[in-house]
Amino acid sequence: MQRSESIKNIAKALAQFQAEVRNPANTEINPYFKSKYAPLNDILNLVRPLLSKHGLSILQSPSGDGQNVTVTTLIAHESGEWIESEPLTLKAEKATAQGAGSAITYARRYALSAMLGISSEDDDDGNFASGNKNENKSTANDTEKNKTDKPTTHDNDKHERNNKKFASFWSNVKNLGFTEEEVHEIAGVDSLKGFTQNQLNALLLKLNNQKASQAAKT
Repeated sequence: MQRSESIKNIAKALAQFQAEVRNPANTEINPYFKSKYAPLNDILNLVRPLLSKHGLSILQSPSGDGQNVTVTTLIAHESGEWIESEPLTLKAEKATAQGAGSAITYARRYALSAMLGISSEDDDDGNFASGNKNENKSTANDTEKNKTDKPTTHDNDKHERNNKKFASFWSNVKNLGFTEEEVHEIAGVDSLKGFTQNQLNALLLKLNNQKASQAAKT
């Protein structure tokens, strides 16, 4: 996490903001986790008046390389002080304009909520620690049961896509400085096998936030 030399004024303003802000209503359904979340426009409509009231503003800057999108979130104070998050990089589920736009919106929503100290969805940890873990065990059992079956062309294609998906994820994890064991512990699972791209993106965001929190304490 980056910040201005002094954060005395912005820290006070953020404390006043957080004393007044409430969590947005979770009105949309996440089809991957079967949970509810607040869309980005609802979050912005909720926080902008309070941010302005306390002399605060937000700036989220997206960028990309054709496959991954990166969002950096900056909170500025009228005094000139500022706090900026670590860049959050996610892999778009599809290499299209719509896929990139969806990933940017996803990253903006999570990063903004984390920076402002609000919750914009149902508890993710419950999904990682229980539902996903059980799902992963079922996947492992199914794989063991069918491993003598001859793979089809469709299976081979799916396996190749999954390899690329996990290769990108573990590359980002390595850049953040986490070990495989630490990632499994944070996710609350023994293996990430069976995770969808959105689940990996959500876990990567969790790791980014933990890394930013560690950096802020040093």
